[in-house]
Amino acid sequence: MLSFLWAASRGNRLTPWRSPYLRWRIETYAGIPSSDVTFGSFWAFVWREKAALLRYLLWVQRMRGI
Repeated sequence: MLSFLWAASRGNRLTPWRSPYLRWRIETYAGIPSSDVTFGSFWAFVWREKAALLRYLLWVQRMRGI
């Protein structure tokens, strides 16, 4: 699970809301334009979708066979 988060935030580990990959994922999942993803909107999204994000991370873990 942590390995996916590490890879997904590559280059922006201390500022994940600036990660092009994570911004794209938020845009396609929630419809928030990637240019509008800020510190506040990123963490509001994470908090609002925490259950779905956890299910996704568990699915990634199962698919990687870890």
